[in-house]
Amino acid sequence: MTGLLSPANGQKLRRDGPHALHDGERRWPVVDGIPFLRVGREALVEASLRHLDEGRPDAALALLLADQDDWWTGPPMAPGSLLGLIRQRDQLTLREAMTHLGWGRVGDYFSHRWTDPTFLAGLALTEAHWNDPSVAFELACGIGHHLRALHQQGVTVVGADVVFSKLWIARHWIVRNATLICFDAAAPWPIAGQEFDLVACHDAFYFLEPKAVILDRLRALSGSGVLLVSHVHNRDWPNLSSGAAMTAPDLQAMAPDATIYDDSELTRALVEARAAAIAHPDDLAHVEAFGLAIGKGPARPVEGWLGLPHSDALLRRNPLYAADGEVEWPSERYRREYAERATYPERSRMPPSMLRSQAPAECIRRRELVDLPERWG
Repeated sequence: MTGLLSPANGQKLRRDGPHALHDGERRWPVVDGIPFLRVGREALVEASLRHLDEGRPDAALALLLADQDDWWTGPPMAPGSLLGLIRQRDQLTLREAMTHLGWGRVGDYFSHRWTDPTFLAGLALTEAHWNDPSVAFELACGIGHHLRALHQQGVTVVGADVVFSKLWIARHWIVRNATLICFDAAAPWPIAGQEFDLVACHDAFYFLEPKAVILDRLRALSGSGVLLVSHVHNRDWPNLSSGAAMTAPDLQAMAPDATIYDDSELTRALVEARAAAIAHPDDLAHVEAFGLAIGKGPARPVEGWLGLPHSDALLRRNPLYAADGEVEWPSERYRREYAERATYPERSRMPPSMLRSQAPAECIRRRELVDLPERWG
């Protein structure tokens, strides 16, 4: 991606050798095509560049993979496990890679995100406000679940996250052709001044501060296109996740022109293949989360096509089903967070795999059958 700006001084970043960018005052590392542009990480940046300059790219990568966001509560990542991941990355499955990273419950979340109700809400919101985008940007993209869905529709995708390891997983296991950038949403953005047809932030806005500033920046990037923000946690609901939640009236005050939805209504609309009902913020005091859309055009009915590959692709039975067809939750926490709103039945009679062209549409919409990455596990 061209035209990146330094988050430190706002100057245009220029290539400085095979593994660095330069803003006229300082250098920034680039590993596996991912610029690391986090502010406040000067020692990490210098150490990574030193390894790169001395011909030790694996050592530089291990340092960046160990970096986390401020919400992380897990143990530090073991250097030996990270080096094993780096050396075996072409042989490991996605789930094995996340185990090497020590992600725990975050790994459970990412492994099964293709079937969880919050992901479906994001897909429904995108499909309802689909504007045939050519280029899309997602803030806090994680390991690229939504980027992959857009890329399967022929969209050029750009993803950003504050955690380098998530982007690295996206690069090698999820969506290889995405443009990926590691930067802090609270700091100056390296893509300021650019515009995208579609801009999104899914299941992450409640983590971000300052919210009003970040929403304004997302709006600026969307220009005359569409801005989507899904699954914003309600401050008045007992959410299990960390973060700085808010109320729907708070969100509407930040974006008076936004269309607001109950997040669960978006999920139901996708499963039932219908239009999602628009909500009034005052009616969302007792829902778990909400989403918003800003941009041209009325909402469309949701049919559930977004995120599916070509018609002859091989779908797999939801991996939450054990061999006997009964749901087997990866953890008690996961069950508490998602079981009540799960869209798939507790027991499945579907075979382990089925061509999409032969699969019942309702089984795909409710995620009894799912399109997983080739090296999922």
